[in-house]
Amino acid sequence: MILHSPSLFPQNHSTALCSSSHNDTSSSAVSIPSHYVIKQSNSIRLNKINKDEAKPFRCCSCGRRHFLETSLLSAVSDAPANASGYKATMNKVRPPRPDWYEELYASVLNSDMMNSYEAEIAAYKSQLFANLRGKAKKVLEIGIGTGPNLKYYGNDDDVEVFGVDPNGKMVKYAQKAAEAAGLPPANFKFIQAVGEAIPLSDASVDAVVGTLVLCSVTNVDQTLQEVKRVLRPGGLYLFVEHVAAKEGTFLRFVQNLLDPLQQTVADGCHLTRETGKKISEAGFSGVDLNTTFLSKTAFINPQVYGIASK
Repeated sequence: MILHSPSLFPQNHSTALCSSSHNDTSSSAVSIPSHYVIKQSNSIRLNKINKDEAKPFRCCSCGRRHFLETSLLSAVSDAPANASGYKATMNKVRPPRPDWYEELYASVLNSDMMNSYEAEIAAYKSQLFANLRGKAKKVLEIGIGTGPNLKYYGNDDDVEVFGVDPNGKMVKYAQKAAEAAGLPPANFKFIQAVGEAIPLSDASVDAVVGTLVLCSVTNVDQTLQEVKRVLRPGGLYLFVEHVAAKEGTFLRFVQNLLDPLQQTVADGCHLTRETGKKISEAGFSGVDLNTTFLSKTAFINPQVYGIASK
């Protein structure tokens, strides 16, 4: 039975509030290296991504690419400081998949298979994303996939969305979802990248969205630090993630058993990560963390959802 709480969220089995000190950064420009943006016929040119950003660095094309890649790599702790090292770093974070696999996985996520999950989680997402209304003009969504969340916030006035996903085959589905949500094509940019190295400037977005993504990133801690880096002071991180069941339970036994298979068939998804704990300990100034069980997700339970503030 679902219990409703008087808080921001429709269900609240458990809530944890935590706080910690942090260092604010100050930067408003959003800078995206051109080779990360998946260009389609309806995509705008790179120099129109942000009306307020500075003019591009003037130098030869090879020097400019080296400069941009080196800047991005500085955000990753073990990244080599040279242009050729970026691809190696990306491959280390997420080894390349065959095109057929990327296309198959994207089409599966865009199929009716996800409808039952999205229907059950819809009430939670509606309440969660209501916190962005009128407050977030620049939104980054990590692991945007086929764009199922865009309908909750993509029609807000003048919102600009940067959708990051390592699977470039997601772009056509995400763009279609953006269009269906009422998001103008000029206000949506799909960027092929990983959460561990987000190609955006420090303190450049008002909110970061991530749903069912930390289960499959290679480095959860690095991804959360990247989320904090790109958020402006006071910015919000909205999340929905499935996490490991309690130790000693039958559900956790099943998860431990199926975890290797899950990682293989679900693009690196882990069933036994304590993601809620990771978010709580990431150094956000405040975290509102809620836990629930969904009836239609079987062993992919429990799920945590909430908001973290920088």
